[in-house]
Amino acid sequence: MDKNWSDKNKQMQKLLAREKTFKEGISTLLELREELFSQITQIVMTYPKQAFCQMPYPKASGFHNKTLAYSIWHIFRIEDIVAHEMIAEDRQILFSKKYDKSIGSPIITTGNELAGDEIVEFSKKLNITKLYKYASNAKDSTDRILQKLEYPDLKRRFDEDMYRKLQESGCISSDEKASNLIDYWCSKDVEGLIRMPFSRHWIMHIEAMLRIASRIRQLARKGIDPIAYCGLSCDHCFLGLYCGSCRTDYNVCSNATMSPDGVCPNVKCCREKGYDGCYECEELESCQKGFYVPSNDGANAAKAHCLYIRKYGKKELLKVQDRLHKKFDFEKTQEILGQDLKEGLKILENN
Repeated sequence: MDKNWSDKNKQMQKLLAREKTFKEGISTLLELREELFSQITQIVMTYPKQAFCQMPYPKASGFHNKTLAYSIWHIFRIEDIVAHEMIAEDRQILFSKKYDKSIGSPIITTGNELAGDEIVEFSKKLNITKLYKYASNAKDSTDRILQKLEYPDLKRRFDEDMYRKLQESGCISSDEKASNLIDYWCSKDVEGLIRMPFSRHWIMHIEAMLRIASRIRQLARKGIDPIAYCGLSCDHCFLGLYCGSCRTDYNVCSNATMSPDGVCPNVKCCREKGYDGCYECEELESCQKGFYVPSNDGANAAKAHCLYIRKYGKKELLKVQDRLHKKFDFEKTQEILGQDLKEGLKILENN
C-alpha cells in the first residue's frame, strides 16, 4: 500500500476514534479521498476508451486482475449502496441521477459475481464518460453525508430490517462471491463502514488500477520509437513511468493533457506536415509551439536534442542520454542543456 495513503488512512482512523478530534478525522478522510480520486481522474482524462476494457493481468490473484472500467464501477457501486441505502437511507445516486440508464451497464450490482472474460465483456458495454460522472457524483454525495455526521453517529448499527432491505434491493448478487457483502456490512457500525468502503477499499482498488494502467502503458510502448516528436527521449523523461509516449494513444505529457483535443501541438504539427519529428523541420530554431513555448525552461534542451538528431541520428542521442543520466537526473540534465540552444548541442556532442 502506498505509504502516504496508508499513513493518512491510519491518521484518519485515530482521529475518528476520539470525539475531540472527530471532525479533524473527517477532514483528513476527505483529503485522502480527494487524493485518491485524482488518480482516477488522471486515468480517465488521459487514457483512450479501449484501455478501460483491457485486462493485462488475467491470471493474477489480486485486485489487479480486473479492468479499469470494472474497478471504477465496483468501487462506487459499493460506496453508493452503503452511503445511501445504509447510512443516509435515501435513494442511490445510480437511480436518482438515472445513471442506471446512461452508463449502459447490464447490471446494477457491485459486480463481485463477475470474473475473467465476464468482466471484459461487461467493461466493453460501459460508457466511460458517464461512468466517471457517476463516480464523481457518488463521491461528492458521500462526502456531504460524511460532513453531516456527528461523533455519536459512528456507533449506529444495522438491524434485520436493513439486512432484508439490502437483499430486496437487487443491488447485491446472490452469487456466493457477492452474497457475503450484506453480512459484512451489517456486522459493522458506521465507523466500521467508514474504515472500509469509504477509505481502505478505495486505496486497494485504486492502487490496483494504477498497476493495470502502468501495464497497459508498457504494452503500448513496446516496440515504439522512444524519441518524442519534440526531440525528448521517453526512455529518460521523468514521465517515463506514467506516459505511454506521444507516439501512442497513451500520452500523458502536459502539452497533450492541456490541449483541448488531447494532442500536443508539436505532435499535431508534425503529423500535418508528414514529419517524423520536429528535427525534420526547418523552422525548428524559431518555433514556439507546444513544448517550445518560451516560458518552458525545457524548450532549448528539447531543441538541442533535435539538432543533435539531425547531425548524428536518434540512436546516438539515446547513447548520449544514457551517459548524461549516469551523472545527472532528468531535471538537472534539462537545466544543463537548456541554458542555450547552441551550447546545449555542444554539451551533447562532448558527452
